[in-house]
Amino acid sequence: MLKGIPKILSPALLKVLCEMGHSDRILLADGNFPAESMGKNAIVIRADGHSIPELLDAILELFPLDTYVETPVNLMEVMPGDKVETPIWEEYKSIVAAKDERGEKAIGTIERFAFYEEAKSAYAIVATGETALYANIMLQKGVVTD
Repeated sequence: MLKGIPKILSPALLKVLCEMGHSDRILLADGNFPAESMGKNAIVIRADGHSIPELLDAILELFPLDTYVETPVNLMEVMPGDKVETPIWEEYKSIVAAKDERGEKAIGTIERFAFYEEAKSAYAIVATGETALYANIMLQKGVVTD
């Protein structure tokens, strides 16, 4: 056991967060995301039963976002024609704003199929039990300065 580490972060996830370097990306994937097929060149960590907002909040306690890119946080855009609401994005904005001075300006979107391509080059994919649609979120690691 360690003090000060959010309990939701498994040893495997902590190891990956520690191993990641500046500009490496980690994807928190919803339950519908094809984590294993997209993550053939990545480390895939199972976090079944956990929601993305609770993981995002815990990860951002330890994980600096990249300050050298405009949007170190990226969401998968809703496909044109999909009649899907994305209230989880408001949760993400709130969590990111509490952890990064840029607030929601640190968050961008990537077209669905381009997001899949980006996911293939992620350092790690965390497969969650998140049931919200279009809940996938990719984080780009920054530099620890303190």
